[in-house]
Amino acid sequence: MAIYFANASWLAPSPEGRPLLLAHRGVHQLYDRAGIDKESCTATRIFPPTNRLLENTIPSIAASFDRGADILEIDIHPTRDGDFAVFHDWTLDCRTNGTGVTRDHSMPELKALDIGWGYTADGGKSYPFRGEGIGMMPSLSEILEAFPDRRFLLNIKSRSSREAEQLFAYLTAHDIDIGRQIMVYGHERPIRVWRELTSDGWAFSKASLKSCTIAYEKLGWSGSVPSECKDGVIAVPIAWRNFYWGWPNRFLQRMSASNTQVILLGDVQSENGAPGITDPADLAAIPHGFRGIIWTDSIEEVGPAWKKLRPGTDHATSAGN
Repeated sequence: MAIYFANASWLAPSPEGRPLLLAHRGVHQLYDRAGIDKESCTATRIFPPTNRLLENTIPSIAASFDRGADILEIDIHPTRDGDFAVFHDWTLDCRTNGTGVTRDHSMPELKALDIGWGYTADGGKSYPFRGEGIGMMPSLSEILEAFPDRRFLLNIKSRSSREAEQLFAYLTAHDIDIGRQIMVYGHERPIRVWRELTSDGWAFSKASLKSCTIAYEKLGWSGSVPSECKDGVIAVPIAWRNFYWGWPNRFLQRMSASNTQVILLGDVQSENGAPGITDPADLAAIPHGFRGIIWTDSIEEVGPAWKKLRPGTDHATSAGN
């Protein structure tokens, strides 16, 4: 009985605020996630295209903000000539007509590639984006210049702590307001260095997010927030929300008190599959007043649906819990 009352949502005040919509990769080609692993070439698993946009490109990013995104997640790689390329894959072989490790190339070399080369929805019978992606791989500075008033979540793709130093120097050289415009996530090593370099840049590691989520599932019944979560991030797959102690009001109250950011995800399918929300029907499960982050892989569907469902809650300017 004591555990019940300690976690009773109805005994906690309803949250107040507005969420932020985070568009993962921007408007892009969705793909079949069944059975994927770290080596899967997702460009060969796309569903029949419903748009002509490719992830991590300026047109895709612009379309995402137009459809209601508050934050855009993009993937970055340092290049051989001191730039940062915006591209998802560690190697070029899957999506492009190039080969080799992405970061082993210069930015001009990457610009010469066709990033739409490898996409197919029918097992290689047709390649609907070939010829459309030439010169479309942007540098990070191009994106930040094109969208100077927007926020980005940068995915550091390597485990090198040196990469955090390179990124900090790069952003400083380009006079970017890190605290206002930049959020960072990735492996624990570069994220640890990133936190040492900047006190106003929001950051988390994939390992810390996982450890907080697991720790809360074990300890949350007691009413306590584990140390792994404080000043950190917790992930809540939308289908599993009711398994989180105190969901929604008591849970959100605890996370706010411990300065823990809440990210709502879609259906977690495997160790390598933690997609964002893609089905607008899932939005109805989000409590009124939620002011964390809604992570979506389909901003073109979720953004307009959210605006229709909760008029006046788009264009949030800050995130809490």
